[in-house]
Amino acid sequence: MNLWISSGRIQHHSSKSYFLIWCFDDVVETPELPIQERRNWLIHLHYIRKDYETCKAIIKEQLQETRGMCEYAVYVQALILRLEGKIQQSMDLFQSCAVLNPGSSENLKQVARSLFLLGKHKAAIEVYNEASQLNQKDWEISHNLGVCYIYTKDFTSAKEQLNIALGLSKHDLTYMMLGKIYLLEGDNDKAIEVYRSAVEFSPENTDLLTTLGLLYMQQGKYQRAFEHLGNALTYDPNNFKAILAAGSMMQTHGDFDVAMNKYRVAAYAVPESSPLWNNIGMCFFGNKKYVAAISCLKRANYLSPFDWKILYNLGLVHLTMQQYASAFHFLSAAVNLQPKTAELYMLLAVALTHMDDWENAKRSYEEAVSLDE
Repeated sequence: MNLWISSGRIQHHSSKSYFLIWCFDDVVETPELPIQERRNWLIHLHYIRKDYETCKAIIKEQLQETRGMCEYAVYVQALILRLEGKIQQSMDLFQSCAVLNPGSSENLKQVARSLFLLGKHKAAIEVYNEASQLNQKDWEISHNLGVCYIYTKDFTSAKEQLNIALGLSKHDLTYMMLGKIYLLEGDNDKAIEVYRSAVEFSPENTDLLTTLGLLYMQQGKYQRAFEHLGNALTYDPNNFKAILAAGSMMQTHGDFDVAMNKYRVAAYAVPESSPLWNNIGMCFFGNKKYVAAISCLKRANYLSPFDWKILYNLGLVHLTMQQYASAFHFLSAAVNLQPKTAELYMLLAVALTHMDDWENAKRSYEEAVSLDE
């Protein structure tokens, strides 16, 4: 629709393809300019509703009208392609956005994210550094830089960037990644310090509570471990990791029936967990229900055939039942997977002794002594 403006009156005229502005007896023609961003709200609406097919149709129409110069339409199209798993095509479009608007750090962040998803971590670091020059107070840039440095094994730079990110804005995920670095370096005390700070900031995060509880368990601080695991279960009674950890603590202290009650809850949530069935099997073993123990341990072994601890437990139960050939079978398999554990050779020697293989039994004992004097 076009408008004629004359002496303060607006007259509609639909047969023209231009505006006519009448001022002081002169008529001025002005072409109707396309508005590049006029469908952005509609594109955004369909995108957040996850109506991607309609969204793509509107984007195509918008890009045809603007000859590919609408930055937002290209940006959303790239996001949709990434969701569809077309990472390379998505990255090409994000690069186009960066060309259209070179002063935007958001476009560079998306290019770097695409490079990260493609496994090109060093290239992603370069682009994130470029983005940080445009916006030095962006938590996301510093956090993602830290994650990229973890993948390149540059833990010093990773810690530096993650600490910068925490200085800009505290996030649970940044605490988790920083704690993970200290765990990779074997510094459990520093990791505990990080996770304690994280729990103070986010006391209802069950992942943080569970991780902190597990770290205290490793240090033998069972009271603190149980406290944090209990808090995790208070906020999420079906938290599998917390249930497994709390149950294993009870099991260690001989409370097999209480631990079994915990494991029953976990079995509904994660029925295909080999650590769960291993622990259930050893609860039955503690209660001297050996057939049930073997049944559960064999299920655990089926789910994780290369877990030497499950094979070790199977060997132990068969030894207890005086089934020495079966014990030898599982223990020798465990030795092949974990040849530096003295206890495995000791149990293997016991099985060989009862099978009257004195020479190999002696060798197994000697190996156990050499590994643990």
